[in-house]
Amino acid sequence: MLYWCGLRFGELLCLTPADIDLENMVIHITKAYQWIKGKDVETEPKTPKRKRDVVIPDFLCEKLEGYMGRLYGITVRDIMFPITKHYMPNEMGRGSKKAGAKRIRIHDLCHSHVSLFINMGFTPVVIGNRVGRESSDITFRYAHMFPSER
Repeated sequence: MLYWCGLRFGELLCLTPADIDLENMVIHITKAYQWIKGKDVETEPKTPKRKRDVVIPDFLCEKLEGYMGRLYGITVRDIMFPITKHYMPNEMGRGSKKAGAKRIRIHDLCHSHVSLFINMGFTPVVIGNRVGRESSDITFRYAHMFPSER
């Protein structure tokens, strides 16, 4: 989900079934977890632009539907991914080592998502809206990847 939807890890951690609209294939991003004074705390997104709807790819929508169907006793307000902020980086490290691949940070999956969308021909405005950033941020940070700059 981090790669295919361009979500930040804190956005993923606080998703509930109420945030997932499988019928319209959309994730509603309205909150995020932050690590504050040693605890995960649900907060408003850091900027207004980060409150957004993200379209879910077809195959991922099917996977999400299956996953949500296996969550025993979950209510629409319960978090869907009850893991700690430290679990994923450890698993990424373990998986990278097992695959013999270079380890990347969890947040790098969001960068990879932006790169994917650039290669698919989307504009900085569309990409910025999808990941909750200003198009100028996308243009500046990823300028070297856009076809006109190659």
